[in-house]
Amino acid sequence: MDLGLDGKRCLVTGSTAGIGLETARLLAVDGARVVTCGRRVAPNAGEIAHVVADLSRMGEPERVVSEAAEALGGLDVLVNNVGIARQARFEEVRDEEWDAYWQLNVMSYVRAIRASLSHLRDGGGAIVNVSSTAGKRPSTGMPHYSVTKAAILSLSRLIADLYARDGVRCNAVTPGPTATDTWLGEGGLADQQGEREDVLARVGAGRPLGRLARPDEIAAVIVFLCSDRASYVTGAAWSADGGTVPIIV
Repeated sequence: MDLGLDGKRCLVTGSTAGIGLETARLLAVDGARVVTCGRRVAPNAGEIAHVVADLSRMGEPERVVSEAAEALGGLDVLVNNVGIARQARFEEVRDEEWDAYWQLNVMSYVRAIRASLSHLRDGGGAIVNVSSTAGKRPSTGMPHYSVTKAAILSLSRLIADLYARDGVRCNAVTPGPTATDTWLGEGGLADQQGEREDVLARVGAGRPLGRLARPDEIAAVIVFLCSDRASYVTGAAWSADGGTVPIIV
């Protein structure tokens, strides 16, 4: 299927590993011109350019958008993927950590969208924001992560409503547990909950499909929403969670 992505100018944040990296790769494979972004070096995902940045810092999302648009000659697609999560009890999370999560998981999206609008409104563009199943049904073990990911669902609907008449589409994707370093890495979410293999087996068994997602499975949904094939889709929150959240919307 031709997704109509050939030549599309795309920025993917948080794209040096995991879902973001697979999204950048799939976009490039489908002919898009991609700028990647993250705190680490370029991921060699077929990108045109790479911007090293800490998107939790004020001014950094705007700089990344500016450099991406300069490298690409404009911008057609923004994928907001950057984020952080850890296991914690609600009463243990201090104000400073709430603030840090809000800056990275929410305000980096707000700032990147705001900086991208002048480009996206020129010819009608697409925004995809990566939220989480925890945004639809809060995870009691990740309170601050859950609240920030719920905010992304509201933000996505807001942007969709505000800019639909300018031809800008905005959708969210809500992955469930995915086999990335966030879960599998040393000190990651699996290690934080006990013996790694036991935790991963239990978490996988808790999905109706019986396993964690692969990063490319989430990326495929994101790429579709970026594409011309999703030209009539906006304001939606697409579950890509193996059936984890048992609700229809």
